[in-house]
Amino acid sequence: MKAITQQTVGGPEVLVLSEVDRPSPLPTEVLVQVHAAGVNPVDWKTRAGGGMSGVLGAPPFILGWDVSGVVEEVGFGVTTLKPGDEVYGMPWFPRAASAYAEYVTAPSRQFALKPASLSHVEAAALPLAVLTAWQALVDTAHVEAGQRVLVHAAAGGVGHLAVQIAKARGAHVIGTASAGKHGFLRSIGADEVVDYRTTRFEDVVSDVDVVLDLVGGDNAIRSVRTLRRGGLLVAVPSGLLEGVAEAAEEAGVRSTPFLVEPDGAALTEIAALVDAGRIRVEIEAVLPLADAGKAHELGETGRSTGKIVLSVAG
Repeated sequence: MKAITQQTVGGPEVLVLSEVDRPSPLPTEVLVQVHAAGVNPVDWKTRAGGGMSGVLGAPPFILGWDVSGVVEEVGFGVTTLKPGDEVYGMPWFPRAASAYAEYVTAPSRQFALKPASLSHVEAAALPLAVLTAWQALVDTAHVEAGQRVLVHAAAGGVGHLAVQIAKARGAHVIGTASAGKHGFLRSIGADEVVDYRTTRFEDVVSDVDVVLDLVGGDNAIRSVRTLRRGGLLVAVPSGLLEGVAEAAEEAGVRSTPFLVEPDGAALTEIAALVDAGRIRVEIEAVLPLADAGKAHELGETGRSTGKIVLSVAG
């Protein structure tokens, strides 16, 4: 089968279209023909030697965790899926899922039936980003109706889904983004928007129950000032950097690092929200599998609205 491999860490040019052996499913696993694979910041960070490179080990390896495709074969013991099912998922994370390929294998319960209203390209844009938003806001922060939620980088891949999930749970949602993306954020439910380029968000935002920090750096410490006593800061990109937990404790608020994990059951709940029109995914660009390097170049500009997807089959 065709796959994007890399033999060394480095820039986008290390991503090469190659021929590799097709995997076979073990008991409780499924073989999925990949129709599309999502591209995420962790992908290009790992390619360059950061991200999950410590988990994957030294190259060679195949990047990618977001998958949408069709079940081709099931291993012994699989009861939830059958050949022909259209599925999506984020298998194995943070171990290698090798999604930049024509086929992947993974435990069946790390997949879910894809939203019926979405194409494979649209569905492939969801898993890692939407599970990050869901597990941070629903499972970790337990966002409820009437709460105030601040989402940083709100127009990005995780951010625009977090805005919609918080809104679906009845929260008042505030998002930070450049001015050109404010219209988009309001169209997906943001109640307030702040231009981080011209305004220090901590000067205009206060009494927040939950902050979802998708930026990192000193953004987390600055976010502490926006929280009401007992509020929660969820730090995604690099965990709680030095001084953040201390600043939070001093301010009487809570803080926690976060890492997403596979969750087929949550993807089933999310698919229902998507098909009900309560969550939509924004796609910045779709490129063929062979152009994975170009997809990384685009993503690394940091200016994308929504997600980047590789079209693999179909």
